[in-house]
Amino acid sequence: MAFGWIDEQAEVRRRAGLVRTLRPRPADSPLLDLASNDYLGLARHPEITRAAADAARRWGGGATGSRLVTGTTELHGELERELADFCGFESALVFSSGYAANLAAVTALAPHGSLVVSDAGNHASLIDGCRLARGTTQVVAHADPDAVRKALGTHAGPAVAVSDTVFSVDGDAAPLSELAVACREYGAGLIVDDAHGLGVLGDGGRGAPHAAGLAGDPDVVVTVTLSKSFGSQGGAVLGPAPVIDHLVNAARTFIFDTGLAPAAAGAALAALRLLRREPERAARARAVATALHTRLTAEGLEAVRPDAAVVSVRAPSPERAVRWAADCREAGLAVGCFRPPSVPDGISRLRLTARADLTEEQIEHAVRVISQKR
Repeated sequence: MAFGWIDEQAEVRRRAGLVRTLRPRPADSPLLDLASNDYLGLARHPEITRAAADAARRWGGGATGSRLVTGTTELHGELERELADFCGFESALVFSSGYAANLAAVTALAPHGSLVVSDAGNHASLIDGCRLARGTTQVVAHADPDAVRKALGTHAGPAVAVSDTVFSVDGDAAPLSELAVACREYGAGLIVDDAHGLGVLGDGGRGAPHAAGLAGDPDVVVTVTLSKSFGSQGGAVLGPAPVIDHLVNAARTFIFDTGLAPAAAGAALAALRLLRREPERAARARAVATALHTRLTAEGLEAVRPDAAVVSVRAPSPERAVRWAADCREAGLAVGCFRPPSVPDGISRLRLTARADLTEEQIEHAVRVISQKR
């Protein structure tokens, strides 16, 4: 049988307790949500949902084609201009997802003969970009600029270092300034994924590169997602205009993919404009994350100090992590559950995401449930 091996793999996952399942959520879920990436609480904000509906009515339910054919609307151009301006970059290019943006940036900027230096803790989309790139990839120790420097020193041709700005598992931040220094010593570019920094870090949520003083630098390229702080969907690459022009002509996930749906573009643009008016949302998301960490550690739990809005709580085993998350759900609290093989260090944990719209009572409730169900 052609696909008989699938049954064998399924049995291996079942025995290891690693079977993934889909759990559709109702539109009016009663759960307190600490599992999504809706950091600013904008996914259901009436201004955002109204903008999505208005865009769909004006431009249609889908983009109708690739960006180079019929998939680019005036709305996409507005979003790109305002996103670039907000984050401090010369130009921006919107993609159908953050995953597609990462694949584009890495593959198009790592041609034959180049070296890609990749952090061991990078997101799967960056890892896949490295695998698809025509350059050679060298994986280095997590958040270690000296390891990046050493790797770059072994190569004489074009090179880029690739890293998350905030790592999605533990919520720790990359040493961006030090990475930029290491890259510049060898004339290498720096590509960073700010999926978990945009809307949370930097002045008014302008992102981790902006906070590190790297925004607009000619050797720095940033990818972002519109599906987290902006409560929408899609992704973008930010950088110098020549780099963005190169992506338009060379990035396969731009050239051959249908453009971002107008509703998502409209929602993201509305979220960006709302954040400009209410920059305090970024600080509030960070404050909620700090409060969760402080109170959970006071309860004797092993939680990683958050650098942005992700709070990671260690679990003793994959089985215990799954049971812990399920018990929390039964008590009315949705939390993330990360376990092998999704975590590179093999350590299972609950993953909590702070939201700017959480109340003091909701924070207390979350801490109480997590502590009681451990």
